[in-house]
Amino acid sequence: MAVPGIEQRATRRFPLKLPVSVKSAIGDEAPAQTRDVSARGVCFYLDSPQVEKGSSIEFTLTLPPEITMTESIRVRCRGKVVRIETAGADGKTAIAAQIEKYEFISEYSA
Repeated sequence: MAVPGIEQRATRRFPLKLPVSVKSAIGDEAPAQTRDVSARGVCFYLDSPQVEKGSSIEFTLTLPPEITMTESIRVRCRGKVVRIETAGADGKTAIAAQIEKYEFISEYSA
């Protein structure tokens, strides 16, 4: 049971603003920007909520050299929407998703 004000996350989140491409289960693709990323999940901003809580999504992001300590690495993730935060003053909606599966993408396959 979640207790208000108590941190429930099992892994550390990193506040990273990275471009991400989000694809919903119905195939619509939209550009977004991450708010934070962890080993198990991601939170990103969408211009309009094109997904529902519990729905499956696929998203691709590029981890920069500052994170990977080598070169930029593209990662394709599949996951499930676990939370949707209503649009803020900027009109963007925050979507939190649990990562269920991921794969690294070479620059030759996309």
